[in-house]
Amino acid sequence: MDGTLTEPLLDFAAIRIEMGIAAGAPLLEALAQMTPTQRSAAEAILHRHEERAATQSTLNPGCDELIVWVRKQQLRTALITRNSRMSAACVLERHGLNFDVLITRDDGKFKPDPDPLLLACERLGVKPGEAWMIGDGSHDIFAGRAAGVPTVWISHGRKRDFDAEPWRTVPDLHELLRLLRSTAERV
Repeated sequence: MDGTLTEPLLDFAAIRIEMGIAAGAPLLEALAQMTPTQRSAAEAILHRHEERAATQSTLNPGCDELIVWVRKQQLRTALITRNSRMSAACVLERHGLNFDVLITRDDGKFKPDPDPLLLACERLGVKPGEAWMIGDGSHDIFAGRAAGVPTVWISHGRKRDFDAEPWRTVPDLHELLRLLRSTAERV
C-alpha cells in the first residue's frame, strides 16, 4: 500500500527512534520481541503514525488509471499490507479504492512471510503462479518469491538494495500499466 499505491509518508527512522527500536530493524519483527507493556506502548506510537499517514495519503501518479484498467479487465485484486486494518481501511475509503481481498498484519503473519500471499490466492481462487505480487519493497519480493508468485518490483527510480530478484521491475505505476496491457494482449 504505502509506496506502491500511495506516496510513502511513514518516516520509519523517526518511528524507530520514538519506539526505541534499533536503526534499520524491521518494526513488526521488533514489536514481536518486546514485553507486553513495551509492545502496547510501541503499537500506540505506530498506530498514531499510520493514522496520520493514512489520513494525509495521496495516490501515486498513475494509480487511478491503473485501477480503472484493472476493473475494466475484471481482474480480481488483493491488497496485502504490513499496515493495520484500520490504516488500510482509511486509505481505501479516502481514495475510493476497492479490492476483492484485504489482508493486513492484523490477520496474522505478514510479509515477508509467504502466508498472506497464499491466503490471498486462496481467497481469490487462483493458483500462486497465476497471480502477480506487485510492490515497492524487499518484503514484497521476498514474500512473492517464497509463495511462488511472480513478483513485480516498482523501483521508483531506486537501485535494488536486496538480494531477491524480482520477475519484473518497473519504475512506476504508468510502466506497470503498460506491462499489464502488453501481457493481457498476449493472452
